Amino acid sequence: MSFRCESSSLADYLAESEWIDYRHPSILAIAEELHNQSVDETAFIQSAFEFVRDRISHSWDIQSTRITCKATDVLAYKEGICYAKSNLLCAILRSQGIPAGYCYQRLTLGDTPETGYVIHALNAVYLQSADRWIRLDARGNKPGINAQFSLEEERLAFPIREHYEELDYPIIYVMPHTKTIDALQQHSDCRTMYLHGLPAEL
Repeated sequence: MSFRCESSSLADYLAESEWIDYRHPSILAIAEELHNQSVDETAFIQSAFEFVRDRISHSWDIQSTRITCKATDVLAYKEGICYAKSNLLCAILRSQGIPAGYCYQRLTLGDTPETGYVIHALNAVYLQSADRWIRLDARGNKPGINAQFSLEEERLAFPIREHYEELDYPIIYVMPHTKTIDALQQHSDCRTMYLHGLPAEL
């Protein structure tokens, strides 16, 4: 599937925002640590991805009630759902001059369409050395989910099942979609939000 950028300017994919607050000292510290340990751009992107994937818990997996949203909160509490974790990965990458954006999938909430649908967030990252975008899903692995860093074939958390009317949205967004931010801001209990308060479509 081909994807298209919401903006034609790579500079837009380096912007800071309320949710991508990458000039905060805590974001800069971890980003610079990962960057200093990396031999090149690709290694840094992989390290940042694996840090968010593995060191930041998915709130549903740990059955937490806390809701995080902006990158600094996700880092401070070491948890968040996919919407929040994508904010942190975006912030870490943008802080070091790596253009990053947001992609979305429409998935079944459970294993079949009868359970309803939910929007899932992941990131797109621009590889300047290769002049192309790749998608990375830092949701967090567990039995049945095995997202990996890959420059060739995508290895995302959730392969699209077209027979269930799941789909990839084709746009690489500059900022997190307002529906995802609204979901995080309008709820106070993560478990309730995850089951009943996430958007079903963009």
